Amino acid sequence: MIFRTVVSVLAIALTLPVYAGNVDAGRTKSQACAGCHGVDGNAAIPNYPKLAGQNVGYLVRQLSYFKSGKRKDPIMSAQVANLQPEDMEDIAAYFSAQTLTIGAAPDKAKRELGERVYRGGIESKGVPACMACHSPKGAGNPAAKFPALSGQNEAYTSKTMKDFREGQRGFDGKDESGKTMRTIAKKMNDAEIDAVAYYISGLH
Repeated sequence: MIFRTVVSVLAIALTLPVYAGNVDAGRTKSQACAGCHGVDGNAAIPNYPKLAGQNVGYLVRQLSYFKSGKRKDPIMSAQVANLQPEDMEDIAAYFSAQTLTIGAAPDKAKRELGERVYRGGIESKGVPACMACHSPKGAGNPAAKFPALSGQNEAYTSKTMKDFREGQRGFDGKDESGKTMRTIAKKMNDAEIDAVAYYISGLH
């Protein structure tokens, strides 16, 4: 059993892309991102995502999606138009190296509902626990490029899940994580989505 586990871990490691992003270069290249995402990746505008501490693979993939048109947003499409793969890796490395700020979730009832869904899912609706992919503390899964969610802006998380639910979040047909998120979000109502987003904002 131990041997199989070791082999599996090594197999995954060998298939992971190697990113050679430079944090210092990324600091300079990310200056254009600061207006929306903050100088250190802690977006102060609720509708924009925090990028600080996010895993590099996820950030690179999303930037490449914006550039290819698989993910559509007029602001981001313009921002990435001239970026090369090296630029994306540098920017991702910079933001990944920054310290995330965690929000507060003082509304007990809303927080507890969000926690139940995040940790246990909604069995009656066939909704799995969010932590199965995003980890108990919201650290994500870098190997699978599942994003870190810990401390993410509530408004952004809520909008993203609703966009998945309504089919407004574009994704490549080969992007199984995108398909999974759409399937899950379609089973959740606004109150459940909002509660999960609220809980995530204070998760760490």
